[in-house]
Amino acid sequence: MQPDSRNVVAIPVRRDFRAIAGLGIIMSYKSDIEIAREAKKRPIQEIGAKIGIGSDDLLPYGHDKAKVSQEFINSVKDKEDGKLILVTAINPTPAGEGKTTTTVGLGDGLNRIGKNAMVCIREASLGPNFGMKGGAAGGGYAQVVPMEDMNLHFTGDFHAITSAHSLLSAMIDNHIYWGNELEIDERRVAWRRVVDMNDRALRDIVVSLGGVSNGFPRQTGFDITVASEVMAILCLSNDLQDLQKRLGDIIVAYTRQRKPIYCRDIAADGAMTVLLKDAMQPNLVQTLENNAAFVHGGPFANIAHGCNSVIATKTALKLTDYVVTEAGFGADLGAEKFMNIKCRKAGIAPSVVVLVATVRAMKMNGGVAKADLGAENVDAVNNGCANLGRHIENVKSFGVPVVVAINHFVTDTDAEVQAVKDYVDSHGSEAILSRHWELGSEGSADLATRVAEIADADVANFAPIYPDDMSLFDKIDTIAKRIYRADEVLADQKIRNQLKDWEDAGYGNLPVCMAKTQYSFSTDPTLRGAPTGHSVPVREVRLSAGAGFIVVVCGEIMTMPGLPRTPAAKSICLNDAGEIEGLF
Repeated sequence: MQPDSRNVVAIPVRRDFRAIAGLGIIMSYKSDIEIAREAKKRPIQEIGAKIGIGSDDLLPYGHDKAKVSQEFINSVKDKEDGKLILVTAINPTPAGEGKTTTTVGLGDGLNRIGKNAMVCIREASLGPNFGMKGGAAGGGYAQVVPMEDMNLHFTGDFHAITSAHSLLSAMIDNHIYWGNELEIDERRVAWRRVVDMNDRALRDIVVSLGGVSNGFPRQTGFDITVASEVMAILCLSNDLQDLQKRLGDIIVAYTRQRKPIYCRDIAADGAMTVLLKDAMQPNLVQTLENNAAFVHGGPFANIAHGCNSVIATKTALKLTDYVVTEAGFGADLGAEKFMNIKCRKAGIAPSVVVLVATVRAMKMNGGVAKADLGAENVDAVNNGCANLGRHIENVKSFGVPVVVAINHFVTDTDAEVQAVKDYVDSHGSEAILSRHWELGSEGSADLATRVAEIADADVANFAPIYPDDMSLFDKIDTIAKRIYRADEVLADQKIRNQLKDWEDAGYGNLPVCMAKTQYSFSTDPTLRGAPTGHSVPVREVRLSAGAGFIVVVCGEIMTMPGLPRTPAAKSICLNDAGEIEGLF
């Protein structure tokens, strides 16, 4: 049913029609894709020039995006680093949080108040775009553009990663077919396949059926591309030489004597590096306000390490005074991995962490149904703030100051916003309302001013929460108890023995990468708020020797997601003008 036009207030900001509680009117807002189409983009060479990248060092993909040459990256390595600002969030809810939107809005806000800043975010995976999560370009008037390109094929990085991964898969099976000189135990091939799409039918499959000419049948399966070790390696490598070494370090299989077989034994590392040569170069794009942004890499935080590439972040730090980056999902996943994995391996540290929350999400954590979020409910806000408080405490435990960004929604009331501010103040931090979604940098200027003040004060004393030389199981236990507030880790003897074997093989100094539901501190996605008294069951552990971490699969989390009952793909199409509709 269409709203009565007499009751429509046209404001070109939000994405849909929303009833405003108590006012009896409906407000109309432009969709993200509509706003992106109207962007007044500047030529990418002009954007590069703003941060000191000449046109000769840009490899254009059309007029509005380009890759940055390795030669340029090498030329700035000795420059002084700017301040690193990490944006993270509470646990995601159907109410929405807006982490990427806040990242982009904060970057624009810093530039608005006279600072020299840029943004570093991840690329979008096709799976969520056609599933239920949507894109990764921000929203409203805090977006990176071109929004459609970035959320689809972009510059082909994910396709290159998928192809490199698939090449190794093919070469393993080919080696076995042609005599198996390395004596690979076909029951112990550890290397799975990947595709950049949510496809539950591929989780567990049997390959090489159909007779002698097709090889030796064995059970395997697919993960989504963002969970590929190749993705993690690309995002953690410093240059092409480092990339090839890490690719060579991938353990792909074992012999009957349990001897590891590496990617370099299959002799695939060189060809994989060739496929990834261009994908290693960061992608330069711009925000709606024509500020520079690097968009590069895209591991999920619930099944991988959830950060954009080291090469993009470290290069950005050489080019501007402030770099705003994000880590995926809530701070229990993305921020924890950013600080325990990425910072440890890259030798970087955040000066301040911005923790994103919304009044709507606080109410949902406080027990309010999604359909009832529009009505004022201060009690529910107060009840739901426990989730926010837990994240504040966790981030502070890394020795980094925390600012809470309240991502504004039009249904928020002054009393609800004040309730969040009062709660955060009681936890020794500060909450600032930011209206970047609605107003762009004008709405984020206050947040930017305070974040810059804290970053410039150099009060951070960053340190990971566990040392390299702690045992692997104790690292898992530390995260479960200190970050998730679990009572115990449940792991059978087989898993404990596997961890001990990896320690004996020289991998005990690696950090751990927890694969866990993003919706809760626990492994139960329905358990909101700040639960205690729960356990963390470990279902599987995987050694990512090339990436340099141990993946710990907890609870029912899947490394190949499925599509929802009604996937977003059903609404995505081209209109009569040849424009994309339904992408969000």
